[in-house]
Amino acid sequence: MTQFGVHIGEIKCGSAEVSIDVDPAKHFNHRDICHGGVMLALADSVLGVTGASVGAVVATLNFSMNFIKGVHEPTTLTVRSHIKHSGHSTMVIEAEMTDSKKNLIGTILTTMFVVDRFKEIPAKW
Repeated sequence: MTQFGVHIGEIKCGSAEVSIDVDPAKHFNHRDICHGGVMLALADSVLGVTGASVGAVVATLNFSMNFIKGVHEPTTLTVRSHIKHSGHSTMVIEAEMTDSKKNLIGTILTTMFVVDRFKEIPAKW
């Protein structure tokens, strides 16, 4: 997260927000567009934070991202997530990625495996 410059924003019970300031010199590929791997890393980073918001230590089982719009200029990408299902051993999280103009950049759907629990974080708060 440090290498890409990911910032953790708001955290609520069952949801989270992370963002990155896109720097063309660091995040663009040879076609002058933000590399999909950067966007995937940003999207994946919100998952652990979202799981932790309900006391779960999670690992990604399945990850799907639909790229809606390319990023061709410097902007801030933000991913906002929320838990759709929280079971004993799995969690389903949905998220949306937007740019600083609130354009939809991508949608994310993941299934997470609950590896452990943070004893100090309640499941509901």
